[in-house]
Amino acid sequence: MRIFNKSKNDQDFLFSSTLKGIIGKRPKNLELYKISFRHTSVKGDSNERLEYLGDAILGSVVAEFLFKKFPFKDEGFLTEIRSRIVKRESLNRIAMRMGIHNLIDYDKKSVSRTGSLYGNALEAFIGAIYLDRGYEFTKKYIVGNMIYHYIDMDDLVNNNTNYKSTILEWAQKQQKKISFTISQVDEGKNKKMFTAELLLDNELIAEGCNNNKKKAEQAAAKKAITVLGIQD
Repeated sequence: MRIFNKSKNDQDFLFSSTLKGIIGKRPKNLELYKISFRHTSVKGDSNERLEYLGDAILGSVVAEFLFKKFPFKDEGFLTEIRSRIVKRESLNRIAMRMGIHNLIDYDKKSVSRTGSLYGNALEAFIGAIYLDRGYEFTKKYIVGNMIYHYIDMDDLVNNNTNYKSTILEWAQKQQKKISFTISQVDEGKNKKMFTAELLLDNELIAEGCNNNKKKAEQAAAKKAITVLGIQD
């Protein structure tokens, strides 16, 4: 960890003080939090088990929060908003804004790309808080310190970027069949490029390209929404 370069007692005190600034209270079990920031690329118990636990706790808390905040919204809406909150890109951003990325212990030589590193550590951190402080404290922390501080709910709800979900819902209402196929894969020097086709009742409506299959489908769905005039 970047901040630890003194004696063990000094390290522990500094780590505990840093955590107090993030959590609001000093940790009872400091070792839990050390593990929560320890990647599999370094020696010792890794944060994978805590990540598993934190993922479950976070999902549960967010689900309850949305259920109460939007009492008249259906299951599809709640599921979509929850997925936007807990998706890896969102958790990565939150972890960085909280300063958690500075605490992660990992081998920078073997882990060349951080990818989901920060978001995974955030979930492990939530798992550590749960074991250290209990469910009610963790729930209040997630809602009060994470959701309200780092997530713009109005922007999240009003800006629908899941074009695939939008067009699938439209097709269901119109009793039409939507299907996606990967029609082409171009091999580049460093990465592949996928071309996704969107078919409406077996008729080609739009194509989308990206180096990720899901994103290529989203690109095709976005174009199809414009072609079909589903939304401005």
